[in-house]
Amino acid sequence: MRYSVVLTDAAVADFRNLDGSLQEPVAKQLRKLETAPRLGEHLGNRAGLDLTGYYKLYAAKKTIRIVYRIREQTIVVEVVAIGKREDLAVYRETFNRLR
Repeated sequence: MRYSVVLTDAAVADFRNLDGSLQEPVAKQLRKLETAPRLGEHLGNRAGLDLTGYYKLYAAKKTIRIVYRIREQTIVVEVVAIGKREDLAVYRETFNRLR
C-alpha cells in the first residue's frame, strides 16, 4: 500500500529553511515514508513533551529529525516538523505546534 506524504504548512517552511545540502537527504527520507510509514521510531513522552502517536525519522547523518504521524484511515503520513536534533529543539517545536 502506498501512503501520501503530506507536510503541514509549518513543516513546508521547515523544509524550505534547511540548508540546500540538507534538503535532498530529507526529501529522500520523505519518499521512503510512502511505502514504509513505520520506518521511524515511536516518540512517546520525551523530557516532559508528550508526543505519543508520533514518530521520528533521521536524515542527513542523524543531524535532522522528521516528526510525523500516520493517519491510517486516509492512508496519509502527516509531517509536522523537520529540524535539528540539538537540545530536543524539533520535539519542543512539534509540541508547541500541537497545542
